[in-house]
Amino acid sequence: MDWEALWLSIKLSSVTVIILIPAAILVSRFLAYHQFTGKSWVEALIMVPLVLPPTVIGYYLLVGLGSQSWLGRFIEEVFGQQLVFHFSGLVVASIIVNIPFAIQPIQRAFESVPQEVRDAAACCGMSRLKMLFKIELPLVWPGVLTALVLCFSHVLGEFGVVLMMGGNIAGETKTVAISIYDSVQAFDFASAGQMSLVLLLFAITVLALTTSMSRRLGRAHGSRHG
Repeated sequence: MDWEALWLSIKLSSVTVIILIPAAILVSRFLAYHQFTGKSWVEALIMVPLVLPPTVIGYYLLVGLGSQSWLGRFIEEVFGQQLVFHFSGLVVASIIVNIPFAIQPIQRAFESVPQEVRDAAACCGMSRLKMLFKIELPLVWPGVLTALVLCFSHVLGEFGVVLMMGGNIAGETKTVAISIYDSVQAFDFASAGQMSLVLLLFAITVLALTTSMSRRLGRAHGSRHG
């Protein structure tokens, strides 16, 4: 069992959702409540990571953020560290790949909030920020929870983008998915099986807890407005 790789994957998943989910809430709210020219193109661009192979996304990130590109050189000059083959690069790649998993469920949740509720809050003199925290977030919390679980789990098992962007550096970019692949390549099926079982049990547990929490939140919301 490669505990170092598992810890790195958990760390990567945690950092990704901490950065991505708050941003996704703001973007999702804007998309849910505003109509503008080119909105369908923006939404299509957000969904691109769902249809592109992870290796293709990894290739473009590798080329666009590598030391041969102007952006890669600029980042290296400013921060003194290149993104490619570094943990920070994995974070950037994970955020980009998981944008649709974060935005789509939260946007749908915002769209389900009745306009009458928002109008009533506005009539009470609530600012947009106060309305977001006091009215909207409690209503869209199941969507936020779904996005968080989807992103965390997806990052935990991501392989293609991680391998392209980070390579296979122990303690730096070698995640549990890559460790499983390495174990299979080395015919160490016992280690691969252990790590795969850990991910399987984690996925089942998290999905069960998420479903239970969503139902409880839904019943609580229904009882308050019944």
